[in-house]
Amino acid sequence: MPQVSLFEWDAHEYEFDDKPSEWYWALAIISVGAIITSILFQNYLLAIVFVVAAFAIGIQAAKEPHKHHFKLTHGGLHIDHRFYPFDLMHSFSVIEYLDETEPLVLSIKTHNLLAPHLMIPLVDVNPDAVYALFFAYVEEGDHPETFVDRMIEFFHL
Repeated sequence: MPQVSLFEWDAHEYEFDDKPSEWYWALAIISVGAIITSILFQNYLLAIVFVVAAFAIGIQAAKEPHKHHFKLTHGGLHIDHRFYPFDLMHSFSVIEYLDETEPLVLSIKTHNLLAPHLMIPLVDVNPDAVYALFFAYVEEGDHPETFVDRMIEFFHL
């Protein structure tokens, strides 16, 4: 039996920030310096890690975000074709940013090993109604910004 959709919306997984060529040059210079330093200290494994990391960061920085379809039902949250039942959710929080142009974000901590923390932008949906529905099924918790979140924001990834 299909579940009745209470809320549906589409949103990008993150805000795309088109980086200038100087950003990629800085990444290359820092990476080459780290790789050369690792080789000089004869730490070849670390040099390989720097090569892979620089390549991964460059690819991620150039990648445009995918648009996801979110559907909220009485059973849980559907993100595209994946289903996250309320039973597997540990806590949730609605995060507001100081910049009012940024949409509110629904932060969900789950018991899922592959997706322990979901950050879902609340675009074109009533955040108060989404909050009320989550509050009925999941415990509200404090979700402070992590070091990784700050690094992603700092490097505009």
